[in-house]
Amino acid sequence: MGASPAVAGRTVLIAGATSTAGLAVAASLADASAHVVAVGSNLERLQSVLAVAPEAALYECDLSDFAAVTALAARVSAAHGPIDGLIHLVGGWRGGGGLAGQTDMDWDFLYSHVVTTLRNTTRAFNADLLASPAGRLAIVSSVSVDRPTAGGANYATVKSAAETWVRAVGQGFAKAGDTAAAVTFVVRSLDGLENELATRVTGLWSDTAASVNGSRVMLTAV
Repeated sequence: MGASPAVAGRTVLIAGATSTAGLAVAASLADASAHVVAVGSNLERLQSVLAVAPEAALYECDLSDFAAVTALAARVSAAHGPIDGLIHLVGGWRGGGGLAGQTDMDWDFLYSHVVTTLRNTTRAFNADLLASPAGRLAIVSSVSVDRPTAGGANYATVKSAAETWVRAVGQGFAKAGDTAAAVTFVVRSLDGLENELATRVTGLWSDTAASVNGSRVMLTAV
């Protein structure tokens, strides 16, 4: 019998768990015997996680509201203890129309979903990830950060901000020791790469924190 996966027994919170990627990550973590904590904005939709991770704990939360997220952190800690991983999959796309089409409404949507939710969750769960013997943070970003276009300026800018925030979190992890790591996965499009992402996320605990902290990993179709 082979060795148990390194993530086995770890408690991993998935923010944005009802997306296709979220379900793939939940399934992979559950198969590897991790404890899955699934968080989404709609409790009814969260029931879909149970089809792939039957023992997952489900929590409804508005992740754009810091007070709600800090309350979530307290609830999760009381029920499951400190988390060992935060997988942030909250996002969305708005764009098109050249620079003139970069509306304030689209900006507000993207900033709230991509950046605010990331800031809130990482701040609320930072102490957990630092206290864990193997804390891991992961997000999904876009190649548009490297090659922004006028029609996607809002999107590329908020993704760039998210990457910068994750690098800052990673610097804090490194300063505190060598047990936690922050990783950014980069895609052109996540469609069709959900299972690859899930495998990579589950494998984060197989590497030392120092070897992956601050890394930017490109995901491409095989």
